[in-house]
Order: sequence, then structure tokens, then C-alpha cells
Amino acid sequence: MLDLSPTIWALVGLFLVVYCIPSYIRAVRSPINRIPTIGPSGVFASYYGALKALWSSNEMIQEGYEKYYGGTFKIPMMDRWSVVVSGPELYDEFRRRPDDELSFHEATNETLQMEFTFGKGVKEVPYHTGTIRTPLTRNLANRFPDIQDEIAASFAEHVPAKEDEWLSLPTYDTILQIVVRTSNRLFVGLPLCRNPDFGKLNIGYTREVFKAAFILQQFPAFLRPFFAKLFTNIDTNVNRAIRHLGPMIEERLAREKQLGSEDPERPNDLISWLLDYATPGLRTVYDLTTRVLTINFAAIHTTSMTFTHILYDLASHPEYAEPLRQELATVLVGDDWSKVAMTKLRKLDSFIKESQRLSGSNALIMTRLVMKDITLSDGSVVPKGNFISIASRALHLDERIYPDPNEFQGFRFSDMRDGEGEGTKHQAVTLGSDWTTFGGGRHACPGRFFAVNEVKAMLAYVLLNYDVKLKGGERPKTTWLGPINIPNQTAHLLFRKRKQQ
Repeated sequence: MLDLSPTIWALVGLFLVVYCIPSYIRAVRSPINRIPTIGPSGVFASYYGALKALWSSNEMIQEGYEKYYGGTFKIPMMDRWSVVVSGPELYDEFRRRPDDELSFHEATNETLQMEFTFGKGVKEVPYHTGTIRTPLTRNLANRFPDIQDEIAASFAEHVPAKEDEWLSLPTYDTILQIVVRTSNRLFVGLPLCRNPDFGKLNIGYTREVFKAAFILQQFPAFLRPFFAKLFTNIDTNVNRAIRHLGPMIEERLAREKQLGSEDPERPNDLISWLLDYATPGLRTVYDLTTRVLTINFAAIHTTSMTFTHILYDLASHPEYAEPLRQELATVLVGDDWSKVAMTKLRKLDSFIKESQRLSGSNALIMTRLVMKDITLSDGSVVPKGNFISIASRALHLDERIYPDPNEFQGFRFSDMRDGEGEGTKHQAVTLGSDWTTFGGGRHACPGRFFAVNEVKAMLAYVLLNYDVKLKGGERPKTTWLGPINIPNQTAHLLFRKRKQQ
């Protein structure tokens, strides 16, 4: 029998010479070693730190923020360092850096492994971002009655509570069902938004992307194409979505070819908006379907987690329910469920923002991939290939910015807006060095206006139609996966139908 031992050992030796030893030398000599480290900093010990960061990133980043405020620090990842900046000066410098130095798109591609989870088209030509930023946001007012109608229909089906008894429901899963329906009422309309298989597909796709991206990040880049075949299944998901979206997209393409974009019966929805932005080579059923899945991915998981946190906070602080209902009664006169009415709900907006600040912030935000060696104003040198981010949650818990930062004050921001000249500030969609939930600069979240208005309408509906309370007496605990804040996904809340006045 052939003895392969010499060959195997030769390959191991070649791997050490070609890959490991040069990597070790580069790591030892790198200027990033001069940036303070939270956790183990040795070339090999840092791998233990990277494992620790999977469940302790929040605590590690909080420690770094307190020790090195106004400067930088770093935490280890499996294949690189994650540099964190803090303080308003570095924040302003950070958001102004050009894309050829700090790239949002390349960081997103790395974080989500987009080539393997969404496909090359979405990775290389992200025209759907412009669709969210402009036509989707611009049409919120026109389509808001549809959004509100779907919220009412979704809650009636998924939260069928009665007036005389409490109904226990798995909060996160219930909200997922409502959010996927409500979002797709805007995206693809009736009846598809209510199709159970279409909803299940979008929810499952979101979970699959996160799972696959997380797994692939644990392997060196050169091994990812191989492991992607084991952990991702793009074509299966897209083909399943095409069974739902294909006929609709084919009809739109045919009508546009015949009548042009000025078709008077052209629906005012995501498919039409995507067609306005799609480049000629990407105006296909397959590519347009991937864009719908991608936008669903962005819309569903963030909104569902945000609203789950909000419901946990509402149930934990029932004293806010009546003041919020009084504001709703004042503003929503004559059943005025419009986008304009949503802007007048200052206390509701404040409650949502306070929940995001205290309960819903991720540990890091605005992650960028360093495209060339850069030197920051504090003297830190960050080499090409590393991540760099803002410490978001630590910022939102900074007592220099927010007095009593660990106390939930539901009307904290509406009280701030009562000050002279402050009426249009401190809103949930606000961007700034003191509020980073939606990022900042030119790559700030383009869907934040839709997300916040959707959440406002959902919370308003809950307040007017249900009583909500904790099951077990304690707010469900948050889970951390790296820097990502995940609300408890198995906890139940109790709902009871309110008696209509």
C-alpha cells in the first residue's frame, strides 16, 4: 500500500512556508500593534481573544471605550483586527474619510460574504440601494394607507387576543410574521404579501444569510469558495422566489417594452422602482428577484428585532402606555393614519428612540474595511485589510451625553425637543455624533425613514388595540452574537384586547 506520509508532511511544510510564516512575520511587524488591545494581543493568543469576542464583544468594547475614550483601541477577529474609534472628533473624521480609504461596500461584502449569500450581481452592482434611498422613501406618504391596512390585518390574524383573557404569544416570531407582511405590502402588494410560503421564504432567507456569513467568516478567504458550497444555497432560494415573483416581473418587463416607463397603469411598488434603476444587463427575472430578496433581508431582521425590543420595554414600563395613548388620541383625530401624522407623535418617537438607545443598540456601527494604510488624527496607524468601526452602544450609554444613561426614560428625547430651537432635532431618524443607530455620513441607512415609520405605526396600533404585559415579571434577556444585539427570540409576552371606548 502506498505510503502518503512524506507527501502529506511536505504539503504541511509548504503551507507553513508559503502562508503561515510570512503571515506571522507581517503580524509581528504591523503598526497596528501600537493600537491598544482589549483581550489577548499576541499573534497566537489573539485567536483566543477572537473566540471570546464571539460572546463578549459588548463588554470588551465598553471596556475599551472607557479606557481609551477619544482615541482608538482594537479587538481581535479570526482573520484580522477590528479597530474601534470613539469621541466626536474621531467620529467626524471617520465619516468624512473617502471610500477609497474606508469602504462601506467592501466591509458589507466581507461581513455578509455577499458573493456567496446574495450573488455577484448584488455584490458588484448594488443599484437597489438607490431604490431604497429615493423612490421608496419618496413614496412612503402615498403608500402609507396600504402599510397601515396591512398592519391591522396582520395583527388581527397573528395576535387574535380577546378582551376577557390574556393570550401568550412568542413575541419575536409573531413580530416577524407581521413585519414580513407589512413590508411586502409596500414592496410587492396584494395578494403576494399575504402568501405564507413567500413570507416563510423571506424569513428563512434572512436567517440563512446570517448563519452562512457567520460560518464563512471563520475560514481563511481562500477556503471560503469551497465551504460556501456546503453552507449556502443561493440558486435554490432565488428559484423558489421566482415561482412567486417571476410572472409579475415578466409582465412588467413586457408592458415596459410595449408602453415604456410612462405606462399609466404601472404599479407604484418596488418592482417598478427597481426597473427605474436597473442597468440594461441586469433587467432579468433572476436579478430582480435577488434584489427583492436582498431588500427583504435588510427590512425584516432589523425592524423585527427593533420592534421586539420596543414591546419588551413597553411591557417592562407600563406607566408609559396611557401618556402615549393620550398623544395618539390627540394626533390621530378622525382616524388620520398618515405619514404626516406619524411625524407629530413626539412621545411615541421618543419612546422608540429610547428603546433603541438602551436596549437595541449594537456594540459597533458604521463598520468599514480599510482599503489602504491610514493614519488617524490621534496618531493611530490602521493598516489595509482591517475593519474599523464606531463604538455605538457605549456611546449611547455615555453619561457625558445622556444623563442617567442606564435608566429607561421613555420621554427623554421628546423632553429634549421641547427646548427652544430643538423641535426638529432628537428624532429617531436623526444622524449625528451622539446618535449612531442608523450610521452616519453618505452611507447612513437609506431605509431608516421607512423602518421608523413602520415601527411607529405598529406601536401605535398595539397601544390602541392591546394591553401588553410581561410573562414572568422580568424583561427577557438580550443575547449577543459578536457585536450584534439580539432580543430574546423565545420569550413570550401576554396580550389582551383593549375595550374600545
